[in-house]
Amino acid sequence: MKITRAVITAAARDDRHLPLQQLVDRDRQTKAALAIIVEEAVAAGAHEVAIVVRPGDEATFREAAGDAASRLELIPQTEPAGYGHAILQARRFVADEPFLHFVGDHLYVSDAAGEQEAIATPCARQLVAIAEAEGCAVSAVQATREHMLPYFGTVGGRLVAGRRGLYEIDKVLEKPTPTLAERELIVPGLRAGHYLCFFGMHVLTPTVLDLLDAASPEGRRQLSPALAALAGRERYLSAELAGRRYNLGLTYGLLTAQLAIGLAGPDRGEILAQLVDLLAKQPTGE
Repeated sequence: MKITRAVITAAARDDRHLPLQQLVDRDRQTKAALAIIVEEAVAAGAHEVAIVVRPGDEATFREAAGDAASRLELIPQTEPAGYGHAILQARRFVADEPFLHFVGDHLYVSDAAGEQEAIATPCARQLVAIAEAEGCAVSAVQATREHMLPYFGTVGGRLVAGRRGLYEIDKVLEKPTPTLAERELIVPGLRAGHYLCFFGMHVLTPTVLDLLDAASPEGRRQLSPALAALAGRERYLSAELAGRRYNLGLTYGLLTAQLAIGLAGPDRGEILAQLVDLLAKQPTGE
């Protein structure tokens, strides 16, 4: 398995503005979130990138991609038929090969392996390395507190013998309630009240597209049911990566992502000093 293509979905009516928001990246350059995602994909070996957008948004997204615009293919989702339907629009682009997939409203900050941030391996590169080594679909996951379950698809499974943070998936549920998650999605080894929720980043095989294509045309096609079916069709893993996801759609999501990116870069000391100064000026409440 070799991953050379990536698909980013950014067609959701209410969230499509999120990839266009501006941040200061670790290289101190101001750029759209979309450009940061595309750069992450390219760094992982996906030199061809498709973005699924609402019709009419093509020029806006190409401009937001900055220097990476020349390597993009913009694919319109002509009807708002769901997340899975959006991915399915890229079928011709991926050409029956496995591909890297990102949602357009998350950013990722990898953990440094030492004191020098430059040696941190980007999250997408970690995921691609696992998928290529295992030869199967792999979804990145993050241990997430149960009060966040309404925001994420969640998986159940078991730890792969002898492998830290790598799980065989046997169940996928989209935004489960805490009660349902406790009954269906407990993963041995996780802290109490925590579940393996999607990271917003996957390596998917053509089988996923077959499952999406075969889904009932009635209603909206979603990815989670196709992934649940995939677990019964072929080997499907989830992996905890050395890094964190930041959902731009949450309240203060952009602020939190910007702080995380800044603290992972060369200006960490200056940012921490400013935060300490800001906290010192807050009223004590007495």
